[in-house]
Amino acid sequence: MSGFGDYNVEFEGLNMNQDQVQALVKKYKKLKKYQKSSIFAVKTIDGTEKIISKMIEEAKDFQG
Repeated sequence: MSGFGDYNVEFEGLNMNQDQVQALVKKYKKLKKYQKSSIFAVKTIDGTEKIISKMIEEAKDFQG
C-alpha cells in the first residue's frame, strides 16, 4: 500500500499497524466528503443531521 510505507504509528499507548491507519484515513476521507456535500448542508439546516453532529458532541464531552 502506498502512503505510509511500512511504518507503525504509536500514540501514547495506542499502537496502530498500517492497515488500521489506512482504514482510519479512508473513513476520515469519507466523512470529510460527506461534510462538504449539499445533502449535509440541507440536513444541517433542517436539523436532521446526526453523523457529524454526534461526533462533535462526543469530542466536546471527551475534552471536558
